[in-house]
Amino acid sequence: MRTDRPARRGRVWARIALALTATAAVTLTGLPALDEAEAAKGPNVKPVRCDEKFLGKKFPTTPPNSGPPDGLPYDAWPNDENYTYDNPAKAYDGVLPPTDAQRAAAGTNYRKWQRKYNRTKNPADKVMEIYARYNKQYDSPKGYRDFRRFLDVRYIGAHGNPLRGDAFEARMVKKYNMIGPDWWCQDPIEYTDPETGEKRTRVVDAHNRRTERKVEMKSNGRIEDDQLKADRQIAKEKPKSTFRYLTGARTEGPTKNKIKQFDDDLKRDRGTNRTQAGVNERRSNAIERTQKPNVYTNYDKRFNPDPLKGGRGPIIDQALRSGKTVEEARRLQAMYNQNNGGGYFGRGPGGIDFSTLEINYVGSPVKGKGLDYSMKADYVKDPDENPGYGGDAKLQLASDAFFTWLALTPDRFWVNLNPVRPDVIMDKEFARTDAGRVLLEADLTLKHDYADAMNPDKYERGERFWRAAPRTPEGMPCLPVIRQWITPKPAKVREQDGGIYILDAPLKVNMEVPTGPDVPPATCRLTEAQTKQAEALIRTMIQPELERRVNEDASYADLRRVYSSRVAAEYVRRQDAVAPTDFRKIINSNDVKRWPLRGENKDWDKKTVYDKYVHSFKNGDYKFERVYGGKVWILSMGGVDFSKAPKRDISRAQFATQYRGLDKTTRTSVQAEVTYQEGDTAYLGGTSSDQPTSPDDPKPTPSPTGPDDPKPTDHPSTPAPGPSTPGGDGTTPPAKDPDGDLADTGNSTPVGLIAAVAAALAVAGGALTWWVRRRRTGGS
Repeated sequence: MRTDRPARRGRVWARIALALTATAAVTLTGLPALDEAEAAKGPNVKPVRCDEKFLGKKFPTTPPNSGPPDGLPYDAWPNDENYTYDNPAKAYDGVLPPTDAQRAAAGTNYRKWQRKYNRTKNPADKVMEIYARYNKQYDSPKGYRDFRRFLDVRYIGAHGNPLRGDAFEARMVKKYNMIGPDWWCQDPIEYTDPETGEKRTRVVDAHNRRTERKVEMKSNGRIEDDQLKADRQIAKEKPKSTFRYLTGARTEGPTKNKIKQFDDDLKRDRGTNRTQAGVNERRSNAIERTQKPNVYTNYDKRFNPDPLKGGRGPIIDQALRSGKTVEEARRLQAMYNQNNGGGYFGRGPGGIDFSTLEINYVGSPVKGKGLDYSMKADYVKDPDENPGYGGDAKLQLASDAFFTWLALTPDRFWVNLNPVRPDVIMDKEFARTDAGRVLLEADLTLKHDYADAMNPDKYERGERFWRAAPRTPEGMPCLPVIRQWITPKPAKVREQDGGIYILDAPLKVNMEVPTGPDVPPATCRLTEAQTKQAEALIRTMIQPELERRVNEDASYADLRRVYSSRVAAEYVRRQDAVAPTDFRKIINSNDVKRWPLRGENKDWDKKTVYDKYVHSFKNGDYKFERVYGGKVWILSMGGVDFSKAPKRDISRAQFATQYRGLDKTTRTSVQAEVTYQEGDTAYLGGTSSDQPTSPDDPKPTPSPTGPDDPKPTDHPSTPAPGPSTPGGDGTTPPAKDPDGDLADTGNSTPVGLIAAVAAALAVAGGALTWWVRRRRTGGS
């Protein structure tokens, strides 16, 4: 905010702050009637003074320098600009699609049900109103057949858009003192379309009629091209006009570039250096309040220990909106953009790269009060053309893994790919979960990547590697059998504020020359000195590349997601050991029926992965020819161990310095999508705190008289059962590392941290081999 404005501004706002608060409470409540005809009318084009609209009173004068300044750096960090709004329609986000009988009973006269609800206040009557609205638009050219999308876009979003937009505008009007007789909101500006010559109207969010400053306010940071096109024409017809675009979220580079070009053109044409058109990011967090949840309010069961309860939060909303494929995501992004005038849907369902989704915070579980948690994910650079997708599946995986790590005893957490041990692949119960699947498939991916990283036909690194490899007496390059496996590096965490922040959870690739009876036979012989030479060469040239892939490449994203959930689950284990929580009956129960293999992986079989590995081991992943000693050689090239999860608990001072504001961002993320500092990462959370008791699915069938609200029984907590026998399916897991527990780093803080991470997910094998077919030049 500018500091050169008159000191009396503070006194002005001291007088009107109460008015703003009181007026917002009135303005942002209630459930407006909305049908297709009403929605088509667009915003109310009747202008009204901004102070009257948002502050409830008129001020006699306009303060000097009111309105956003020419230059406004991003100064909403730490992210403390929260604003709230009530959306009563959100209380009905769990309504199920109507049956044929319900559609017939609802009809299309939604106003009848609206009047009935106003008399009875029975939620079932409101559901019938929703069904009637759905019927009314069903057969129209732009009607929605998918009830879930209709409910989200045309009902909840249609009500939420103006409410969220008005709440953001109210905040901006207050922040930049846009009061007095000169400032008018929703002011229609007439201009001539240069292509058709027709008269058109551009409704400006805030307009200073004396200075001709026009302010567009977008809570989602998205300035539409048609708005910029209209503003360019208005600038030609009204040469005193200047333009400011206030955005409540990250404004993408292409939009900023268009506004900068607009500004440059106006400066040139007007012969001035003063800003004529500028974008000012005022990143703010829109916290939506549901108002009076009922039996039709959706409570998602992910990250919730009670199967009869669930949670709510922005991560759930965005995940459920996300498409399952990139094609579906692109279609949905366009659909939501068309219905996002007030910024209710943020960047749209395609704005988040769900492939990067990981848990970054869990609160302390308190019996009977559920769990707060926060996820983080990168934003995509171009959500319209290359949207993010798969949010529902990725969130489900993170949640399922979290409960898998809690439910199974640590002795079951092992996987093993060894071509000579088909009898020991993984624990039977672990193999029934997506967490186990992810670990075993990551092991196979690592083995493929090991061969790929040294491919001389793809990488200069591979060519250098094979030139430096040790040779047999015949001149052929030779490598020993090498075992590769993945272990965690020390995770950087901070436990405070009644929870744990998972700041960084990097993974490490380990390599060694294995010994023992389970080592596959070598196909060439090396001396001890040559073996050490080869091992050193692999560690310096191949291992760093594999570690980069494990920590960065999309092919290991599920592994990183599962491991972050592992860290979070261990924290909950430790908390439950201190005092019973709602997770007590899950921990060490060895019952994973609630978190099975899902979706396209529901029929997954560990043997399929093992067979792929054996085929790769025997036949190689690729072949290449090289000349050594005057001869042409054709060479063919063909785990995960989380037994340790070391942590490093940073100090409070370090957390406050290096991660300034992250605690506030995380707390806010439980209620709203948040961007930390000026970065490209979204934080979205969920909570099951303060939820009303609600029945299990399916939702009650609405009727004109309304359903009762059945109460689920409260299951008493039971002590956590003891650990099961090793293996669980008659197999013997790999030997546990004697130092397999989480390392104690000597934390001086009084808060206990994660320890005793699950025993070996040991991966024996990881062998590399090749078969050599020798042929002389010109011969066979």
